[in-house]
Amino acid sequence: MSLCIYNTLSRSPEPFLPLEPGHVRMYVCGMTIYDLCHIGHARMMMAFDVVQRWLKISGYRVTYVRNITDIDDKIIKRAVERGITIRALTDEMIEAMHLDIAKLGIEPPSMEPRATEYVPQMLDLIGQLEAKGLAYQSPTGDVNYAVRKFPGYGKLSGKSLDELRAGERVAVLDGKDDPLDFVLWKAAKESEPDDAKWDSAALGHAFGVGRPGWHIECSAMSCQTLGETFDIHGGGADLQFPHHENEIAQSEGAHGQPLARFWIHNGFVRVDNEKMSKSLGNFFTIREVLSKYDAETVRFFLVRTHYRSALNYSDAHLNDARTALKRLYTALDLVPVHQIASVDWSDPFAARFKAAMDDDFGTPEAVAVLFDLATEVNRSKSPAMSALLKALGGCLGILQGDPQQFLQTGAALDDVAIQALIAKRSAAKAARDFALADNIRKELLASGIVLKDSAAGTTWEVVQ
Repeated sequence: MSLCIYNTLSRSPEPFLPLEPGHVRMYVCGMTIYDLCHIGHARMMMAFDVVQRWLKISGYRVTYVRNITDIDDKIIKRAVERGITIRALTDEMIEAMHLDIAKLGIEPPSMEPRATEYVPQMLDLIGQLEAKGLAYQSPTGDVNYAVRKFPGYGKLSGKSLDELRAGERVAVLDGKDDPLDFVLWKAAKESEPDDAKWDSAALGHAFGVGRPGWHIECSAMSCQTLGETFDIHGGGADLQFPHHENEIAQSEGAHGQPLARFWIHNGFVRVDNEKMSKSLGNFFTIREVLSKYDAETVRFFLVRTHYRSALNYSDAHLNDARTALKRLYTALDLVPVHQIASVDWSDPFAARFKAAMDDDFGTPEAVAVLFDLATEVNRSKSPAMSALLKALGGCLGILQGDPQQFLQTGAALDDVAIQALIAKRSAAKAARDFALADNIRKELLASGIVLKDSAAGTTWEVVQ
């Protein structure tokens, strides 16, 4: 089976082959960077981390671009509130994001362009749209996109212009010819700081002093980094409309060819049946979650649900993820792996894993294969099966740590204290004082420590 990807644009799964043989070009809409990233942001970045990992495992060279929006209303407001420059704020938040997602094993993209580095290209694109009659300057000074002049508008969301118009809640047109029109260049306000303004005349355009709208950023950056047409465009489901719809209108309106062949959207993280978001105040930052749970448990929690499905966040679900991950590590602890094997994809377990991942990156089915394989390791005690378990886990970025270290994470007692009690218990057993030995075992169990006796000696792990 070859790789098949669900394409939001066609609303169906399609066989995937890149435009350039052997090379996949993928653009993903990244963070608007004014605060710490929350677990919903992590879910998006994790989804495409898995995608790019599997593309590479499938033999492709991948150019993965994930942008950073480092200029918008929220960023300006936060910088002014803190009394610092926009650049100081965004540098701080970018560094924090990199630290947080690195802990989750999310690999960096090939390129991470910042919007403020591409303002000249954005202005050039706006100029092309104006020349084609798709952009106009309003009396307020803004430059807007004329939506009704682009015949394909609505093809990604599947809505007609009349349906979109009926759903509008626009009270004031703000100089727009049509409520559906959206801003490409925002005229500067006196109240805004100087570092939020660009003089378009200095960059060869007559759009006045201002800054780019949100949507034009990604059209310019994706074109400059990947070309006018590329293979995959991704992002959260909330970006399908209007952001990605507007990107299509801008890019295809200017260049006259498809922006991306495949559109991939990950599902929301939900809390109490509502989407996790800062506006609702129901979000948990990555740092908050990592203060309670180890990073690999959080990663496993995120990857074991299919990327297009909604993901319910709760302590109960994370505890369940931790327990499930322990089952896999227990198998690796039983039959330790000293060297990760290359995967023989003809092996029945590996073949099932590959079939799952080739079916629109089907991580739930792939994870089910890992549990079946762990059962086989426990039954057969086979080093080859244990090595395969570790290697397949690596495709998802899990099971690469030391099993004992993972199983001992979160202990109420430190290892020195535990080893002292284990030694005391061993001495008691040697003296045939089985009552004392049993009491020590019970004392440790009461502290959440379970002992495991074998011919090689006594080890321990944390019991949840």
